[in-house]
Amino acid sequence: MKRLLVATGNPGKVREFARALIPEGIEVLGLDSLKEAVAEPEETGLTFEANAMLKAEYYSLHTDKPALADDSGLEVDALDKAPGVKSARYGGPGLDDDGRNRAVLEAISDIADPARRSARFRCVLALAAAGRTIATFDGVVEGRLIEEPRGPNGFGYDPLFFHEPSGCTFGELDPAAKQAVSHRGQAIRALLEALHSGDSRLADLG
Repeated sequence: MKRLLVATGNPGKVREFARALIPEGIEVLGLDSLKEAVAEPEETGLTFEANAMLKAEYYSLHTDKPALADDSGLEVDALDKAPGVKSARYGGPGLDDDGRNRAVLEAISDIADPARRSARFRCVLALAAAGRTIATFDGVVEGRLIEEPRGPNGFGYDPLFFHEPSGCTFGELDPAAKQAVSHRGQAIRALLEALHSGDSRLADLG
């Protein structure tokens, strides 16, 4: 079985990667598989791609396996595409998912028209080995923000993100249904398509 280090401390993301990759014969290893604890790198990139590459290259230097890193987040049009790359830190330090959801809702509390609450989730995956990015894959899904969180599933901003084709929030979708339409699901499928096509860039994955 191929083995891959998924370079994230977010258990929700690890579950999504494992759900997609294990059936493809790829064993998903978390950061807890590293022989020694490694400090998280500072995410200084100005784009999702830059941060994904930064993290993948950094963690690939601490393992003999290829490292896959994700950078993803919410872009709210009314907030000039914030939180964007700061999605995991929006609202200030110390906030959990619920706190960040409340911060976003407060920032757009004066906007009642659903058409003006448009937003999207964007994801970039970077695969690296020995400190060098091998390939990147991306995905994006459009939606809008509702006025109160709905649904116990998912993580992050999922309970706020209403996906019109599904008729519900990502927090209300079951994991398989979310993966079929989500930004991260799209990026993972792009990775798998490249792998299945024999893309030479992925020769190190194995």
